[in-house]
Amino acid sequence: MPSMKTFDNLGQQIGELFVKEEKVEIDEAELEALEALDPIPLKWRSSLGDSEIAVFSLAFYNDALYAADEDGELTRFDSANGEQEWRNKTKQQFSGGVGVGDGMVLVGTFKGEVFAYNESGHALWKAQVTSEILSPPQADSGIVVVRTVDGRIFGLDTVDGSRKWIYQGATPSLTVRSAAGVTISHGGVFAGFAGGKMAAMSLFNGNIGWEVAVSQPRGVTELERMTDITSSPVIDERIVCAVAYQGRVACFDINDGVQLWARDSSSNAGLAMDNDYIYVSEEDGVVAAYDKISGAGMWKQSRLGSKNLSAPLVSGHYVVVGDDQGFVSLLRNYDGVVLARAATDGSPILTAPKSMPDGFAVQTFDGGVYVFNNPF
Repeated sequence: MPSMKTFDNLGQQIGELFVKEEKVEIDEAELEALEALDPIPLKWRSSLGDSEIAVFSLAFYNDALYAADEDGELTRFDSANGEQEWRNKTKQQFSGGVGVGDGMVLVGTFKGEVFAYNESGHALWKAQVTSEILSPPQADSGIVVVRTVDGRIFGLDTVDGSRKWIYQGATPSLTVRSAAGVTISHGGVFAGFAGGKMAAMSLFNGNIGWEVAVSQPRGVTELERMTDITSSPVIDERIVCAVAYQGRVACFDINDGVQLWARDSSSNAGLAMDNDYIYVSEEDGVVAAYDKISGAGMWKQSRLGSKNLSAPLVSGHYVVVGDDQGFVSLLRNYDGVVLARAATDGSPILTAPKSMPDGFAVQTFDGGVYVFNNPF
């Protein structure tokens, strides 16, 4: 396996470039305007306890909301009222999850183990891959797709976890440690990689359909040339789009990978898509909207009170983002106007909000689970 210097080992120098924890400087009038916004209606809230959640994601599946933490607890909530239907206290140390599909709930561990449970919380099987799992495993059409931090993607059988195929992505000498996952659609697996590459492969055998460059490294030093894709691509019936840190946002034809458009952008959080626009949580607390067909810039919203945003979520006619101060903001999709805002427990919201019936859910770093209704 090629050697990698990961984000965790680069210390303060990369930290200052990549994760900025300072608040956006906004004047008093702008702060008052944020505080005066309508609140987003809270449907219910719960807590996963004292364990830090880090990069874990919520999963909504068959009218239930699933959550996990590093202490190895997997929890199912009734999505309507937040009632805890079961909590599985395993003896594992989870590192990635929660993933769902094909009647299963999936999590990964620091040791590269994949655990599959049924919807009642009973263990189905365990599989071993090559290294730590930071993103949620995904299941579709009899295949569980698992991504590891060493650049590999595995296809496992949903029946027993046996390996069906493996793909090895390129790994530059300097990479960002991220929870970038995969997107399964149209019988394919789409994933972005370190170095700005994106690949499409068959869900059933792992064969590569195409590989493209979302972004090319630029600059002199290794830090300047780092242009990793640290989030999952987004897809509709015709196009697939991805965004790279210190690079570009770009869209491609889903069938052959032909580039449709690209624009300079930098994001370590991610992007979302609706019928008209691509929405990107860019650096320095900016949410930007691009026309999905042409790539033309439509609007930018930069006054959200934080420099670090979660990936966006499209929820009805709104764009939802969380931030590192624990706030959730609701933006109007066609012009970026901030319509409503809600506070959580004050700890960062690092992963994308999760779509729910008539609203959305967020999970905080300190283990808070909040479900909101769309207000208008």
